Amino acid sequence: MNNSMVGKGKILAKRTLQIQLTVTVFLSLLFLMFSNAQLSMSFVLGAIINMLPNQVFSFFAFRFAGATKKHLVMKSFSQGSKIKLALTIILFVMAYQLPQLHAVTMLVGFAITMATHTIAIIWLSKRHSTISN
Repeated sequence: MNNSMVGKGKILAKRTLQIQLTVTVFLSLLFLMFSNAQLSMSFVLGAIINMLPNQVFSFFAFRFAGATKKHLVMKSFSQGSKIKLALTIILFVMAYQLPQLHAVTMLVGFAITMATHTIAIIWLSKRHSTISN
């Protein structure tokens, strides 16, 4: 992984987060307008449970670059994956302790931000490859 790939990865992670945040704010406002604050906050909580571990993983995934640091890149990537999984589990356990939580809405928030993440990466990657060709 060279420095330009790391730079592109960081930019992709940042833009993906921006898209996720936009979708989360929009949908949480819809929940607030057409439902109630409890559902809106449960949705936001699910989104955060998805986005926060993704950002931690991105930090680890794009920390090192260069062929001479191949071992560090793989180790950091592995650490990031493990921390992402552990953090996701911890955040879910903590969320389920909240008395006002609407679990289904939280899971919907989690699923929508996960889908948004995947779709955004595909869309941004195709858009970038079309522009650079």
